[in-house]
Amino acid sequence: MFEGLASVLIQGPTHEHACAVTEMVEAGLQEMERRLMAPPGTVFDPLVIIVDEAQVAFMHPMKGADDRPYGGSKATSRYFMAARRIHNQGRAVSVTLWQGTQDPTDQNFPKLVREGAHVRGSLVVGTESQGRMALGDKAIDDGAAPHLLRQGLDKGTLAVAGDGIKLEPGQSSITVRTHFIHDDQAQVITDRAKAQRSGVATLHKLDVVREVAPLTVLGTAPRMRTQEVLQRLAERDPRTYRPWTNSDLREFLDEFEAAPYKSDGVMVVGRDRIRDALAKRDAA
Repeated sequence: MFEGLASVLIQGPTHEHACAVTEMVEAGLQEMERRLMAPPGTVFDPLVIIVDEAQVAFMHPMKGADDRPYGGSKATSRYFMAARRIHNQGRAVSVTLWQGTQDPTDQNFPKLVREGAHVRGSLVVGTESQGRMALGDKAIDDGAAPHLLRQGLDKGTLAVAGDGIKLEPGQSSITVRTHFIHDDQAQVITDRAKAQRSGVATLHKLDVVREVAPLTVLGTAPRMRTQEVLQRLAERDPRTYRPWTNSDLREFLDEFEAAPYKSDGVMVVGRDRIRDALAKRDAA
């Protein structure tokens, strides 16, 4: 249902999907940093990054080319640090990160990230300790009780803590009743949203077939630095290409056997390589 609504959509359980999610969040961090450098008073469209089953990203065991782990709860963890930094500064420039997990623990949803969230909410959980992980000790000590909600009956009811929702003075949490939306209803709602806005070209990070857009931004230049290619792509289609990183561009061009290469000590994209790859594809 998010096809044509999300600008980036990653769905899947593999290590490769977890890596792509981390890179997506890092791209959101880069956009946050770009916005923070804008002149005072600049107004930005909201950028919402949603990661469901976030424990998969935190528990991800793989390492990148720089030997930094994707997952974990240390300062070397790529996902952990990107999430923390967005929590710390993102709201100032309309960049927010929404994360969900079914069983919050310090291992699969670290405390420093949980406590950095502007709003913390919990649907029904099995134990009080899980409620404390989700909402924090103060909310539970003051009476919040997501562990007392009834599984299957209290659908859409959740306990919420944080200063992102209006609370009475001295109150640390509130019980909120929302409308439970099943898949068919969600499809109707997303269809309405698509009808009221311009179309979005959803980028699937693991797709094999993509438009060879880098050729259009090279113009007549025989080669161009990869960073400049990324910048021009983002200017051409911000929703699609602004989240791209150097690894996204490399992965994309690898599929066409037109990977960036080093020239005079810097990584560049070559126009001839892309044209040759297109010729081979058309011939096939």
